[in-house]
Amino acid sequence: MARYDIPVAQYRVEQVIDRSRFICTVAPAGSVEEAQAFVKRMNAEFADATHNCWAYVIGPPGSTDRVGISDDGEPHGTAGRPMLTVLLHSGVGDVVAVVTRYYGGTKLGTGGLVKAYGGAVQLAVEGMERAPRVDWVGLEIVVSYASIGALQQIWPACEVDVLEEIYEADARFRVRVPEERVGELRAAVMDATRGQGVVREV
Repeated sequence: MARYDIPVAQYRVEQVIDRSRFICTVAPAGSVEEAQAFVKRMNAEFADATHNCWAYVIGPPGSTDRVGISDDGEPHGTAGRPMLTVLLHSGVGDVVAVVTRYYGGTKLGTGGLVKAYGGAVQLAVEGMERAPRVDWVGLEIVVSYASIGALQQIWPACEVDVLEEIYEADARFRVRVPEERVGELRAAVMDATRGQGVVREV
């Protein structure tokens, strides 16, 4: 799955449940190391909190290949697991969430904690901005000057991002294209140039 939604940037929501403050911060994380570094930053930012519980999903939405959770001192299964469940069903990948709790003096019970931690993440993933993650492939396309017009008409349909144009004996275009569009673009170039164009990865 080459393309899927990820968070655009860090996003934070806060709610108070029975006098306890729950602050959920979500962010993009393209690797386990990035997720763990984010958790460390949140632990430092909220060093005085009662708990900093976390969960992450690295990879496409719903993938359980690289996930992590922590209850950070809350009763087992009441924080990290419900947070992860929400992330796995959010339709977003490469995401990390930390829910910070400042205890307000009222115990919520097991069910209350599950609802509070899962609910905080749900609120955050509903409000955060998301955008497609794209695996780009770099290509060089070489065509005759006569084929430039036909070539430029191909760009939008194949989501081509032109990085450089070089006009010498032939016209050379350095471009990037979503991985899943490479075959389509290659066929379109061959069609537009009657098999004379050259497409190579760079």
